[in-house]
Amino acid sequence: MLVDSHCHLDRLKLDPYNGDLSAALDAARARDIQQFLCIGVSLDNRHAVLDIAHRFPDVVASVGVHPCDVESGTASVEQLVNWSQDPKVVALGETGLDYHYSPETKALQQESFAMHLQAGAQAGLPVVVHTRDARADTLALIKEHGDLEHAGVLHCFTEDWSMAKAAMDRNYYISLSGIVTFRNAEALRDVARKMPLDRLLVETDSPYLAPVPHRGKSNEPQFVRDVAEFVAEVKGVSFEQLAEQTTANFYRLFPKAQAFVTSR
Repeated sequence: MLVDSHCHLDRLKLDPYNGDLSAALDAARARDIQQFLCIGVSLDNRHAVLDIAHRFPDVVASVGVHPCDVESGTASVEQLVNWSQDPKVVALGETGLDYHYSPETKALQQESFAMHLQAGAQAGLPVVVHTRDARADTLALIKEHGDLEHAGVLHCFTEDWSMAKAAMDRNYYISLSGIVTFRNAEALRDVARKMPLDRLLVETDSPYLAPVPHRGKSNEPQFVRDVAEFVAEVKGVSFEQLAEQTTANFYRLFPKAQAFVTSR
């Protein structure tokens, strides 16, 4: 069994399923995906994400403000801790720093990221981190404000081995998406080869970044199996071993999600 550790179910392109999200999730379940972490990115989409999580027994959620959304409103530590009391909320974020797309909001991003890290420490929840062109500041803020016990994950990882190792030294996990399958991603494949299995997660980040052999299509949760099969081949381990370990890692990082594993 696998888990899609990062997907945006409120944004999926559902044309192949006649607009039916449950059909898209059924397609993933048919490929042995047993759970889905639906990611919050803004104040506006928090309710949509939570509605989906409460509609489907095997969907859990995060709540937070993406660094590219901070101009639309940030959340205080108190708000984040309050939202985290929902039984289906297993993480805070997606938060972090993006100096590639939104360099003009750098200071606001840093403030928001720090509040998410502080809230994670208070709530006892891990933090889902987005980082782009902000390596040093991301690590510095994690070190200053993060919680070693609960830590979090650098999702959709595209950085180098030194950053992966520095994050793991702070008890973070590393999550690989379909980017690892792209033709020009050899440097990321090298990171995948070096990654210890017990710190690794897999994700789709759907509807974005569909993996090979689905490039050009809208991404969806069922394609996390393609990511996992590819990573297993890169690492020279069986798919079964990689699936078992990444799933165990998910529940170690997001223990609240364990209560919503459904039997089939």
